[in-house]
Amino acid sequence: MQFLILAALIAVAVAEIAYPATSVSYDKPSYDYAPQPYSYSYAVKDEASYNDYLHSESSDGKVVTGSYSVALPDGRTQIVTYKADSYGYVADVKYVGEAKYPEYKPAAYSPSYESPAYSTSDPTY
Repeated sequence: MQFLILAALIAVAVAEIAYPATSVSYDKPSYDYAPQPYSYSYAVKDEASYNDYLHSESSDGKVVTGSYSVALPDGRTQIVTYKADSYGYVADVKYVGEAKYPEYKPAAYSPSYESPAYSTSDPTY
């Protein structure tokens, strides 16, 4: 019993050395870069995988504006135009086209087993 207590104390001491307590610090970084203007855009249109989307964004260093569009599975296109600045993020979402869904066709039911034959002359019923 004393051996188990001694082993537990040694394990705790080794764990403190192997895994010291750390605190995460999120201090301001030593560098302080001014916001930089930028602009980018990309587009993908792949008929084989039905991927069709684009995105463009630009910033003057203070205000970010952009838009993106995605071809939805129901046939519509979703277009999002946004602006982000010191007051927050504002997005305008629009849909172009009309949603189209395939016609519902109920599946034909066919049991994959034969129903058991019950006899009314059986005395157990």
